[in-house]
Formats: sequence, C-alpha cells, structure tokens
Amino acid sequence: MNDTHDLTTAVAPPAGTPIARALGLWAMLTRALDHLQPAAALLARLYVAQVFFMSGLTKLRDWGTTVALFTDEYHVPLLSPSVAAVLGTAGEIVLPVLLVLGLGGRFSALGLFVVNAVAVISLSEIAPAALQQHVFWGSLLAGLAIYGAGPWSLDRWATPAVARRFPH
Repeated sequence: MNDTHDLTTAVAPPAGTPIARALGLWAMLTRALDHLQPAAALLARLYVAQVFFMSGLTKLRDWGTTVALFTDEYHVPLLSPSVAAVLGTAGEIVLPVLLVLGLGGRFSALGLFVVNAVAVISLSEIAPAALQQHVFWGSLLAGLAIYGAGPWSLDRWATPAVARRFPH
C-alpha cells in the first residue's frame, strides 16, 4: 500500500467543487510558469551580464581615469587601487561572457555578486537609486547562483559529460 497516494487522495477536495477547480487552475498556472523558467534564467543572465560588461568596457576605454577612480573614489578593502582596478575590470569583462554562455554559470554569478558587493561597500557615498540597482543586480545574481544558469546553458550540456567522466 502506498501511504503517499493514500494521503493525497484523502486530502484532495471532491471533484467539481470550487476548491478543486481553483487547485486545478493553480496547477495549470504552475505548469505554465515552470515552462517559462528557462527563458527567465536566460533573460536574467543577459540583462545582468550586459550591465557589468558595459561597465568593464567603460573602465578599459580610459584606464587612467579607472585607476584614479579606484584611488580616490572606490576604497576597496585589502587591495591596492591598481590591483583592485585590474581585478574589478577583469571580473566585469570575463565573468559576464561566461554568464551569458552559461559556462560555469554559478561560478560567474557568484563572482559578479562579489564584484557587485565590493562596489557597494567600497563607495563612500552611494545614491539611493544606485543602491536599489545594485540590490536588484545582486538579487538576480543570487538567484542564478542558487538555482543555476538554467537549461539553456552550456553548463546543462556539459554536466552529464562531466558526471560520466567523474562518477561518484
């Protein structure tokens, strides 16, 4: 006897009742939203990657200004301004590309999450609107780090091959 089956049938409302119809509609909505998850993960990856990649390109265009900003404005803890400028810019160029591809998606999301957090911490003053943007980006990155890059990613195709090569 299957206890789980007995429990679910014992709790299910009688067919045709408003509660049964509402639960049926909820189940349909849930299935529809489940089908949107791959596209939502891809859109989140594309959006947040574009934000950081464009920031990295801006830093590369005028390296003198970038180093000056890290010297005068961004007070990155534990790093010299020149090292912080190189690491921050490299992260903003390389990690978004990996994130878009979904290659090392969780790694790149976590890396950009750290870049984002350091940006907020290192600024002595940040406008409330800018802080809200950083919170939004951090939320998207946290979601991608926790749930992964999604099925439309190179990670999804690479994972079965890696699992076959390195069994438990």
